[in-house]
Amino acid sequence: MSPSHRPRAALAMSQAAADAVLEQPVLDALAGATTLEPPPVLDDFGTDRARAVLAETELLVTGWGCPPLTTEVLAHAPRLRAVAHTAGSVRAHVTDACWERGIDVSSAAAANALPVAEYTVAMILLTGKRVLESARSYRAARTEADWRRTPRSVGNYRRSVGILSASLTGRRVIELLRPYDLRVLLYDPYVSGEEAAALGVELVPLAELFAQSDTVSVHTPLLPATHGLVGRDLLAAMRPGAVLINTARGAVVDQEALTDAVTAGRVRAVLDVSDPDVLPRDHPLWDCEHALLTPHIAGSQGNEWRRLAELTVDEVRRWAAGDGFAHAVRRDRLPFLA
Repeated sequence: MSPSHRPRAALAMSQAAADAVLEQPVLDALAGATTLEPPPVLDDFGTDRARAVLAETELLVTGWGCPPLTTEVLAHAPRLRAVAHTAGSVRAHVTDACWERGIDVSSAAAANALPVAEYTVAMILLTGKRVLESARSYRAARTEADWRRTPRSVGNYRRSVGILSASLTGRRVIELLRPYDLRVLLYDPYVSGEEAAALGVELVPLAELFAQSDTVSVHTPLLPATHGLVGRDLLAAMRPGAVLINTARGAVVDQEALTDAVTAGRVRAVLDVSDPDVLPRDHPLWDCEHALLTPHIAGSQGNEWRRLAELTVDEVRRWAAGDGFAHAVRRDRLPFLA
């Protein structure tokens, strides 16, 4: 691409996503690197305006709520050569037709992995100290606790943490856990022993991960092969009082089996996702003292959206300058991305 060429770009996402992620300085930066189509954003590729915009667009900046880029849509976008996504997964809108066209794809998944990893590490440490249980007891008793009666199972000294999948987020969790005095185990069939050693983790079989870990953190992408991967047998193998943390996809875990294990008090759970993503109002986990449910907040929230936007701006500048994406998504790597 000529250094003087400013590619024509358009925004494709829901208006709510645009309002959250694309603050005015971000829009100004995108407009500085491209010839940016003015608002409103494209949230329906079937309209006359959308088709007119797509006909001239070389680069789409996408976000949550972007419609799928199907063969039919791409037929109206003959000049489209790149997609820069302001969020994590591109599976919902980057179709096989995009890969077959040879369209360059970038994602802000690396930026989104950091807050998920931070949430995970916080929950590992808090549940290791049984902070929620202690706070609940303290609120009920409203008197000084006898620290000498603390069970030996409480604390984070040399606890075993199992990481299920060395995805982008899984790797960030491993990285953030390095300063702590923890034993970190990993199950990932695509990671070699040499790579595990470089990550500083012990590579173990799946069943052993659940049997040996005080905490298991799920970072597995949802694929046909991983649907319900964490089932009754694995949950039954967990140590009494062990913790399952899921920030990946709810359907990776057998929800019924997990509910049975948690309500029975055999294991504890921290769930930022579930199956379905909002459990029914009368679901037993809502009121279970052994479960903490959060509303899909591990990923980027509030001021963290700025990190997504800044990465995307950098990617657009690189691509417009002819340098290619630094955070390119490869089709052959999609099965490994959570």
